[in-house]
Amino acid sequence: MNTTGEPDGARRADEATALRDGDGATDSATESFVAHRNLLFTVAYELLGSAADAEDVLQEAWLRWVKVDVRQVRDHRAYLVRITTRQALNRLRSMKRRRESYVGSWLPEPLLTTPDVAADVELAESLSMALMLVLETLTPTERAVFVLREAFGIDYDEIAAAVDKTPAAVYQIAHRARRHVEARRPRRAVTARQAEAAREAFQRALETRDLQGLLDVLAPDVVAISDGGGIKQATPRPVIGADKVARFIVGGLSKKDVVVTLEPATVNGSPALALHVDGKFDGVIAMCVEQTRITGLYFVRNPQKLTRSDSVTPLTLR
Repeated sequence: MNTTGEPDGARRADEATALRDGDGATDSATESFVAHRNLLFTVAYELLGSAADAEDVLQEAWLRWVKVDVRQVRDHRAYLVRITTRQALNRLRSMKRRRESYVGSWLPEPLLTTPDVAADVELAESLSMALMLVLETLTPTERAVFVLREAFGIDYDEIAAAVDKTPAAVYQIAHRARRHVEARRPRRAVTARQAEAAREAFQRALETRDLQGLLDVLAPDVVAISDGGGIKQATPRPVIGADKVARFIVGGLSKKDVVVTLEPATVNGSPALALHVDGKFDGVIAMCVEQTRITGLYFVRNPQKLTRSDSVTPLTLR
């Protein structure tokens, strides 16, 4: 949760002001930070699953970076990733305790992304709701090592410096984390066109309240998770199985004397739908598609997690 109360735009303005008004060393520090900002945000977000917390981490990393004599830093990118990871790890450990008291199911904060993110297979997979939920089952250190190695391709020596472990220990942690994730992550990749077709079929079935249409596009073992954060109504536990999920969705839509509209979107590099009730934005439904069917539905209604739903977030692995 954003604890500074400072809008994201104000933070970027502060960085830009520092770039204009600083001395030579500060100019160099600010130029490097701004150049790598999207990368650093992506690192923090993949470690935390929260854009608000990722922004706080970047603010903390910035405050530490400007105190460094950058003329003595050989690789600005590596150093910035290191201090961002350290701050994110500190926050992740406290967030783990906070999530134990979270009301209902917890989902990552959805980010509206551009089609080019979906086209970047590695980036889209690393950001997917399905994978980020798997990452929640790792320890903070395992998650940091896995993300830095598997998503960002950072070498073991650099990861070791970031997580305060030896390279040998990092290698073992990476092996353990990789084995854990591989046993739980979605395995069957789909093309962008297949994912789009699944979303279109799902949207069409929702709009027509077509139970059979939903059963045709949902995988037999589909899992539907909704996150209201105790603020909006949501199912307290996941709904599992195509028949249960389809009937739950159709029943929910039929009971409400409201007008529901759906708009296609790309969230975390994956197909999604923005849901409006009586013309008001109500939430985001992200999807995991394997082969031609939907295996995961992630419905975020918690308004505290929807503050970025009206603007695209720039993300990168490089």
